[in-house]
Amino acid sequence: MASFAKIVPADPPVPNGSGEKQHRDERLDDADLDPKNVQLLTPEQERKLWRKVDIRLMPILSLMYLLCYLDRGNIGNAKLDGLVTQLDLTGNRYNIALTMFYIPYCLFEPPSNLALRAFRPSRRAFISEVLSESTARALMGLVKTYPQLVGVRACLGIAEAGLFPGVVYYLTLWYPRYMLQYRIALFFGAATVAGAFSGLLAFAIGYMGGIAGLEGWSWIFLLEGLLTIVVSIIAYFSMVDFPDTAKFLTPEERAFIIWRKKYDNSSVGEEERFAVRHIWAAFVDWKVWLHILLHFSIVPPLTGITLFLPFGYSTPVSQLLTVPPYVAATILLFVFAHYSDKLKMRFPFILAGVSLSLIGFSLNISTAPNGVKYFGTFFIVMGSYAAVPGAISWLGNNLSGQYKRGVGMALHIGAANSGSVIATNIYRSQDSPRFILGHAVELAFVGMGFIFLPILVYCYKRVNAQRDAIERLALERGDRVQYSDQELRDLGDCAPDFRYTL
Repeated sequence: MASFAKIVPADPPVPNGSGEKQHRDERLDDADLDPKNVQLLTPEQERKLWRKVDIRLMPILSLMYLLCYLDRGNIGNAKLDGLVTQLDLTGNRYNIALTMFYIPYCLFEPPSNLALRAFRPSRRAFISEVLSESTARALMGLVKTYPQLVGVRACLGIAEAGLFPGVVYYLTLWYPRYMLQYRIALFFGAATVAGAFSGLLAFAIGYMGGIAGLEGWSWIFLLEGLLTIVVSIIAYFSMVDFPDTAKFLTPEERAFIIWRKKYDNSSVGEEERFAVRHIWAAFVDWKVWLHILLHFSIVPPLTGITLFLPFGYSTPVSQLLTVPPYVAATILLFVFAHYSDKLKMRFPFILAGVSLSLIGFSLNISTAPNGVKYFGTFFIVMGSYAAVPGAISWLGNNLSGQYKRGVGMALHIGAANSGSVIATNIYRSQDSPRFILGHAVELAFVGMGFIFLPILVYCYKRVNAQRDAIERLALERGDRVQYSDQELRDLGDCAPDFRYTL
């Protein structure tokens, strides 16, 4: 039994460093994870262990997402290279083609995370990559009509739905909460690299127009799709599943990682068993819905600028001008993530990102020259991209229970991505070159961040203060209100010993 008086946001139980175990490949049992049997590591040994995990997990995850985002965003480059003319994408046809990716993409994200524990991530990632990049993307290069384009885009949205929320949830199963944002940044940073690389790649591939009777935009899709086939095969053999089955770790290392994560945000460990109530708990949690509203201030600006950057220049120049903003965004992304984890705070960096987006869209909606507007796109790309890992890891830090967190994070990402449906339809061809309507709507989305970010911070501080006061009062009175370990695990982030990250 756990007494209320001892329930504080404490460090996990300290292992005694004993317990030599034979190396074995099977899943660890409960005795292996008992604090008395977990081998204690020095700070230097722990750093080496996490580097070992990083080296094994992050390169393949980042490469997969780089290709995913490269392929997703290259429709903007294809547009510059003749896609609109060849497929007669007049009126709002181009915008509808973009929209048909995001509708199924958003709808299929939550159920995909539930499947993560049922299917091995290595197999699921392989299937997702093969279906999305190697098949759908290659077909994108072969479409000849507008209906074909719309159909392939819809299939692509279904195939890709599980990758991003699945990997984010997967990372929460490996890393403690104040090591999480930097790892999400390493993974998501591939998207910013893709933004830069896609412009350079499209610039080079565009000169292949006419080869084998295909236009330059067709070659963009075909070559990038073929590259993804290769990476999918590599992922199938190199992806690691969960810490308790990771063969590249010793049993002692596996036990330490599981112990470190298990007691990361609770004195008794978090709930790991599946129950339908965990799904319902995620859907009715006020935190999830406030984070969704906050995320609306980040996702639509990111989507809009990705699909329509830049404008006002010739095609070769436009392709090359997409590179510098994404390079700058990649640098800022890692700076934010490093200091956010180090300070154990999320909201100041999200606020900084939203503020940068505000400056960027304000410059672009003005009557300033194209050079000034291009400078404004730096602020938009830097702000929106750098804020994403913080916004996602913030909610992940504040949800306890593996299944509740998995569903909650997928709901958060999927619902907020519905804003991309709007973002793909507000930059209309008839509004060129100023796109006043598009920039105005994006500014409205950015404004939501300045409303819901302070509300979230206030709510988290208030709940933390209430729990601190109740704990203090219980200690002063010597109360011994009893909770069993299972009761505390069932309470999850509502438990009296849980403190929200700010």
